[in-house]
Amino acid sequence: MPVDRPDWPRLCAAVIPCLNEAGSIGTLVSDVRRHLPTALVVNDGSTDATATAAQQAGAIVLTSPANTGKGRALDRGLRCALASGHRWALTLDGDGQHAPADIPAFFARAEETAASLVVGNRMGRAAAMPWLRRQVNRWMSRRISVLVGQNLPDSQCGFRLIELAAWQRVRVAAAHFEVESETLVAFARAGLRIESVPVQLIYHPGAPSKIQPVRDTWRWLRWWLRARRSAHAAADHPPAVRSGDV
Repeated sequence: MPVDRPDWPRLCAAVIPCLNEAGSIGTLVSDVRRHLPTALVVNDGSTDATATAAQQAGAIVLTSPANTGKGRALDRGLRCALASGHRWALTLDGDGQHAPADIPAFFARAEETAASLVVGNRMGRAAAMPWLRRQVNRWMSRRISVLVGQNLPDSQCGFRLIELAAWQRVRVAAAHFEVESETLVAFARAGLRIESVPVQLIYHPGAPSKIQPVRDTWRWLRWWLRARRSAHAAADHPPAVRSGDV
């Protein structure tokens, strides 16, 4: 008996955190809405016309008067998607580095594998990534992969499909760019399936990055050290087996 495919346009909302992306957000929202009618743009303290451009393109805009960080912006957008009755959220960055044409590939991978989290993998085209960013991404991805016991080739990609009921069950508290890593670890530790899907790699030469190399690298290292200590502690002190559990 054939199995009905999920009605992704009804079940899934796009969540796009952004800061000062007036030049790209309108086109991005328009392209995303060809696949997903509901686009939630979290305008995280922008001082330009990001909100206006997003609204004109048909997005629902959630505005924070001051910048709160990518992690908090994502949290707000995901909570809004959940509250509005959506079962899934597709997250994209607001600077246009993710191609909406790749969205159907996320849906197909989720259907094929029953994954709760599908992560975009840009590393098949890694040569197009700036050298330093490519090396840092690979270094971080190796460490996250070891931490969770699973190969995660592009741990820093923010282009993701997230099952909201699963996300609601795990604890993700990161306020800034370390949110990508923390989400992977939280899903893995909860025994939730994580899959990757190849996506395009789009960089705009000369466009300023929102990542502050020194500050955000230090934040990530502090997070990773805490996560590693937590993993070691869990390994050293496994939960006791109660009578009746075996």
